[in-house]
Order: sequence, then C-alpha cells, then structure tokens
Amino acid sequence: MKSLTSLWSCTANEMAVRCRTSATLDIKTVKSRFEHEGLSFLAITLADFGKATQKWLDQGFVVPSDVPSFKRARLTGLPAFLQGFLGRVFDPCSGALLDNPDIEAIYAIRQLTLMFSKIALPSHSERNENQSNSRKVVSTDRERRAMSDFLQCEQEVKESDELLDPQFLVDLKRMSDLLFGGLFAKVDRDIYWGRTVPKHGPGAVADRLSSNAKWGQRTWTTRLQRVFPADEFLIPNHSFKNELDKELHLLEPGEEVPVRVISVPKTLKTPRIIAIEPTAMQYAQQALSRALRSALEEDGFLRRTIGFTDQEPNRQMACTGSHSGETATLDLSEASDRVSNQHVLAMLDGYPHLLEAIQSTRSRKADVPGHGVIRLAKYASMGSALCFPIEAMVFLTVIFLGIERELSAPLSRKELIRLFSEQVRVFGDDLIVPRDYVLSVVNELHTFGYVVNVSKSYWTGRFRESCGREYFDGHDVSIVKVREVLPTQRQDASGVISTVALRNQLYWAGAWGSVRWLDDYLGKLLKHFPNVAPTSPLLGRESCLGYEFQTLDPNTHSPLTKGYYVSAKPPIDNLDGAGALLKCLLRNHPEIGDFALSTEDPRDPLPSADAGHLERSGRPERVDIKLGRRSPY
Repeated sequence: MKSLTSLWSCTANEMAVRCRTSATLDIKTVKSRFEHEGLSFLAITLADFGKATQKWLDQGFVVPSDVPSFKRARLTGLPAFLQGFLGRVFDPCSGALLDNPDIEAIYAIRQLTLMFSKIALPSHSERNENQSNSRKVVSTDRERRAMSDFLQCEQEVKESDELLDPQFLVDLKRMSDLLFGGLFAKVDRDIYWGRTVPKHGPGAVADRLSSNAKWGQRTWTTRLQRVFPADEFLIPNHSFKNELDKELHLLEPGEEVPVRVISVPKTLKTPRIIAIEPTAMQYAQQALSRALRSALEEDGFLRRTIGFTDQEPNRQMACTGSHSGETATLDLSEASDRVSNQHVLAMLDGYPHLLEAIQSTRSRKADVPGHGVIRLAKYASMGSALCFPIEAMVFLTVIFLGIERELSAPLSRKELIRLFSEQVRVFGDDLIVPRDYVLSVVNELHTFGYVVNVSKSYWTGRFRESCGREYFDGHDVSIVKVREVLPTQRQDASGVISTVALRNQLYWAGAWGSVRWLDDYLGKLLKHFPNVAPTSPLLGRESCLGYEFQTLDPNTHSPLTKGYYVSAKPPIDNLDGAGALLKCLLRNHPEIGDFALSTEDPRDPLPSADAGHLERSGRPERVDIKLGRRSPY
C-alpha cells in the first residue's frame, strides 16, 4: 500500500517542477496522514479537497472552511496543504481567483488531489496488511447506507408525485410531443407491426441464468405477452411452437420476478446501486431500446441534443462553454432513480402501443437487501436497457420547459432548432444548457423532483465538467486516475493490467516522471515489458517513438514481440436446439449485426472469430496474463 504514497510523491515532485514550486512539505503531510488514516485519506479526504478546489474555481474564491481537515497557512488565507500550487491560482492574501491563473497549477492541484478518488476497494491487499476487519465493517456500513438511500430516494419520488401540480404534467406532455412526437409515432408503428428485434445483453439477470441459458428461457409474463407474443420472441420460427406451448410458463403480475438491487464499486466512499433485471424484461427492453435509438438517429435535431454512445460532443461543448461562458454544465444526483413513472406515462400518452410496450417491460418491484421486496414509483433503475434513453428524453423535455418558462412564451420546434440546437445537450445525467436560462432550468428540474448536484454543476466561473472531462477557460485540465492498488506480484493479473493502463495514460498526459517510476515498478514484476503501439494485444509501454520487435512471423512475415498478453476465456456454457438456432439468427440479424466487427464476410452466420459461442459464452470468470509472442502493433 505504501507504493501509492511513493507514486503520489513522485507525481507531486514532477508537478512542482512544472509549476516552479516545492512539494516537500506536501509530501511529508501525505505520508504522515496516510500512516494514521490509511487509504481513506487518499481516496476520500484528499478527493474532498479536490472537489472543494473545483468549487472555488467556479465561484472565484477560496473558502478554507470547505476543507476543515486541512490547516490554514499562517500568513495567508489559503490552506497550508499544496499552498505552493494554490498560490499560483488564487491570491494568497484575499483568496480570490487570479485574473490569469496558472493552468499547469490547476492541473497539478486536480491531479494530486483526485488521483485516487476512483480507486477500487482492495480487499485482498488489505487482508495482507491485517486491515480487512475494519475495512469490511466500513464497507458493509456504507453499503447499508447506500441501500437506505435507495429507499429514501424512492420515498422522495412518491412524495414528489403527490406534490406535483397536474398542470406541470400537461406541460410535460405538450413539450414532449413537440420534441419527440415524430419519434414516438414511428416506434408506435414499429411495435404495432411487430418490427422490433430483441436481443440479450451481456450482463447478469435476476433469475441468474447463464449467458447461453438466456436463449432457452421459457418464462414470460402476461404483460409482455400482450405486446410481445412469446411465439414471436422466444423461438426461431413457428415450427417450434408446439415445443414452446409445452414449456412456456406465463407469470401473472403478482408472480413476476422483482429486480435484484445490488451495489457495485464506484468510489471507496460510496458504492453504486444498480438493479439487475429479469431475463424476460431485459430481452424485451433491448428490442425497445434499439427501436428508440434508431428513430432518434433519424431526427437531425434530436441527434444533436441527445447522446447515447458518443461523449465527445458534450466534451466539446463543455470546453467551449468554459471559455465563452455561454453554456453551463449540470450534474444530477441519483438521476436514474428519480425518473418517476408518472412522468413517462404523461409523455407517452397518445401513443398506445408504445406506452403499453414501455410499461410491460418495466419491472414494478425490487428486492432490496435488508428491506425485502418493495413497489417502485421510479420508472427504472440503472440496469434496465431502457433507463438511459428514457431518462435522456425526460431530462431534455424538462430542460426546454425551464427555458420556456424563462422566456414566458411557448416555443415552436423551429425556434428550438434555430436557437438551442448548439446550446443544449443531454448525455445520461450530464446536462448542458444555456447559462442565461440555467436558474430556470434548475428550478424546473427541482419542481419535477430531480436533484441538481451543485458541487458538480458549473455556470458562474470558467470551470466546466461533462462526461468525465474537465476544462478551465478553454484548456483541458482532465487528469489520470488510479483505479486499483498497485500489484505486488505478477500473478495479480487485474492489478498488472490496470497499472500498465495507468502507466500509458500518464505517458500520453505528459507525466514523464511518474511514467519512469511506474516503468521501474512494473519492470520488477514483468520480465518482458516491451515498447508497443496502443493497438497491440501485449501489455507494454506505449510510446510515440514506435514499437520494438525481435522476430518475424514465419507465415505472415509480420513483426512479433515477446511479452505478456491478456488471456480471458468465456466460461463453458453449452447451447443447442431451438435456443442455439435463435441465437445464431438474431446475432446475424441486420438490425443487430453483432458479427459485423468480428468477421470479414458479414453474411457468414458463424464466423471463425466467434465460432465457439455456442460452447462458451458470457463474461470470463477470471483474467490471466500469459507470456508469448504477439504483434507489437
């Protein structure tokens, strides 16, 4: 664990040289506090300091009380920690943001404080240091609090539904029709004519079926049956109908499997809560998700204002907004869990087939650890295939309602396109809105029960953040974060893979000193650690100087280099019969095209690159690294 402080010290010295200051006292502080507070100092306390700094950049002055666990310098109003860097950004006497702050110092402060903010809980490492008992208690307590917060959020959604003036739902419906009327009508027709194509996602399911076993499912719900008949979704063709009739198990609403609520690592401070959907629900949700996304891509305006896969437009708008100040970036707390089903019902009123399909694929109950099965007021938690597209459409609708109220006049679609197509964009819970309307938008979001995370929303200063990238006055000040504890032996495959990725990210970020430190560290673990291109399958040092190789492939005469590569086999999961045929047909369906990236001839239903998918499927149970000769590029 001390290797983390050694890496931090190396990075601190490097940042100090770049900013023409000293980090000697800062390094002593970090080492001392780490000895007493452990990993929580790096991952929580230090990260809180970084978040406070971002707030100061936005509001334009330092508030030392935001970081009570750090002492103030005697001669200035700034915190004593990192004062050499802070003094190049804020006035040492008044604490006000300088007119021309040092961009390098801003980057350095963020890198040094937020470097470990996303590190995963290292249970095996802590056991080696006899710290597991205390850490387990803390982890369990945090998980309990997270589950309690999940229930509290659910209660707040119900209360918000009760308090909301019905006129606001009328307005929501009107604006939704203005934005998505054509899209909803198209998907409504697709559902009526049976043009939706289902598929199984890669994740776990509430009924705990393996990856290939999903294709042989024979459990359906009566709600789904009305919209998505089982004989059209669960079998390859009607020659298997007799077999399906014998095995099909239809569940009434009261018998349906609830979503399984679990926690997954997010930060050391707080886990992320997601809900694992039942197989039948997830299968049908994928069909609707595909139809909604496809229809959205056909609308030029919506394609510019909602993103599902490409985060770059959000980042470019945030960068531009940090310099011009014309746009604001907003972040929502517990965004997915606060989308009320009542909002979705209001928006889809008038599209009967789509409305019934959306509701039939929605899980109504959740199994929450420690609290039992509860009825849900939210539309869906993170984990549903429809959560992301539905929440994006709801948020965009509310944003334009907020803009409309500020203007005190209804907007037409032409006006939306002409005035706001380059100033509004939604990607999940990352929202970009015009700064002139931000307060009205925030108020509208609160009216509908959504909570704007003020600590991660920016509009007053020159700092902006969206989709994992941060900008100040048009400069990219995004940092590299450590995701796992550094490995102590080569057998820790996950740790080695993560550390090699960290090394290469720091290389392209220009942190040469930290890269040299990691090269030495990894060189002691890996006997072979060659220079490789970013596209190489080998674990190696990426470099702008190119790759190295020792020999040529005797068959293709292409370069080969000796090094370690990732070996991860999907688990054995045999599939045959109707399920195997259904999987092959849907995987080669033109609407899905899973094979397009893995085969030279997309017409081939069983390309050699994935020929064993009926014998092995699913996420690998373990990941190893092996030594061998592979391409360096």
